[in-house]
This record gives sequence, structure tokens and C-alpha cells, in this order.
Amino acid sequence: MDSLQALILGIIQGLTEFLPVSSSGHLEIGKALLGVDIQNLDDNVASTVVVHGATVLSTICIFWKDIWALLCGLFKFEWNTETKYVAKIALSMIPIAIVGLFFKDYVEEMFGSGLALVGGCLIFTAVLLAFTFYAKAKDKEISFKDAFIIGVAQVIAVLPGVSRSGSTIATGLLLGNKRSEVSRFSFLMVLAPIIGENLLSIFDGELANSSIDAMPLIVGFLAAFISGLLACKLMIKIVNKGKLIYFAIYCLIVGAIAIIFA
Repeated sequence: MDSLQALILGIIQGLTEFLPVSSSGHLEIGKALLGVDIQNLDDNVASTVVVHGATVLSTICIFWKDIWALLCGLFKFEWNTETKYVAKIALSMIPIAIVGLFFKDYVEEMFGSGLALVGGCLIFTAVLLAFTFYAKAKDKEISFKDAFIIGVAQVIAVLPGVSRSGSTIATGLLLGNKRSEVSRFSFLMVLAPIIGENLLSIFDGELANSSIDAMPLIVGFLAAFISGLLACKLMIKIVNKGKLIYFAIYCLIVGAIAIIFA
């Protein structure tokens, strides 16, 4: 993978990590179109760690005030609004943690399975997003039960082509939660799992064993970070305005094209 390919893939990752169109699915499509064939597991892990680390940093930059408020409330060591919110995030992480600990190898095998799987999963994302068109905006607070269900929706998004932000936000909206709170919860709940997975990959030596040069990784990181900042801000506005139906149409078209050319 050269620097130009890394730049393009970084932009794809940054945009699609936050927009409800599946970053994993678009990365697989992008690799196919660019002729990027990463067969070495360590190389694949390295590129994933770098671009995911960039989008995590984008999320932290956008929500730093919220994160700081949550940390300040948490370290008061009392049951308050912030502690309750952190507890909900922790509960939402349980399903993905189970998958990450016990089924990581099976998940990794699904990537590179071909465009047919990606296309089918994109169509599934389209259907899920389409349902939110009929969801009525409410001011309901995210409950512990809702947090766990949203966490289960995040597990489904391990499939290449199922959007993580799309599945979690759509699920939250279908449960009747407030639009602004759903987008905030969706972006904050993913921080710990991605950071934890990246740290685990680093400690396992998978990143150090990569044969990809440093420059493409740096270019990919910067591209994913900058595009991620823009996409995160845009996605918050889109959710608040209830415009997810347009992404449903997009996912349906791209998914169908992927299946046709699989």
C-alpha cells in the first residue's frame, strides 16, 4: 500500500466511520477498486489500528467537553448524572466485548470474504435506516435497557457492510430516544472498545510486525482524522434533522452495485 492509496482509504474511513454507510464495507470496496491486496494479517491489523485510532481522536476532539464532564462526575465517586451515563455506556459495551474476546478470529475471517457479503450487508443497513424515517422524534432518555439493546446493535455492525453508527443510531431512534442524545451516545460508546482493541493489537506486537512503511500509515492517519472531524459534525446535524433516509437510498444503490460486480 502506497501513500496515495493510504490517503484515499484514510478519507474513506474518516467519512464513513461517522456517516451511516459502513466504514468496513466501503474500505473493502475501496481496496478492491484501488487494487490494494493486504493478505498479511499483521499489515491488515496495522492499517486498521491506524485509521481507527484517527477516528477515535476525531471523536474526542468533537466531544471533549462531554468527555471531560463525564470524567469529572465519575471521579466524584458518587451516583450522579455523569456516573449513571458512564454506567449505561459500560453496559452497552458488554455485547461487543464478548464478541471481541471470544469470536475475534471469526470476525477477522469475514473481512476479505468478497463484495457479495459487503453488498448484502449494505442493503441490510439501508433497510434499517429506512425504518427510522417512520420513527417519531421523542424526548425519551436512554435507559439501561435501551443502552444494552443499542450495544447489541453494535455487535451486528462487525459484519463488513453493516454501519456501526447507522445501526446504533437507528436502533436508538426506533426505541424512541431523543435524536441529539442518540447520536451523542452512539459516538461516545465506541471509544473504549476501539481504544481497547487497538491497545491489545499493539501489546500483541501485531502493529510492530507490519511490513507497511511508516509514511503510508501517517498519511492514512491524517486523512482519516481530518475527514473524520468533518463527518462527525455533519452526522450530528443530519441525525437532528432526521435525514437518514437519504443514506438508506445510498446504501441500497451501493449494495446492489457491489453484488452485481462481486
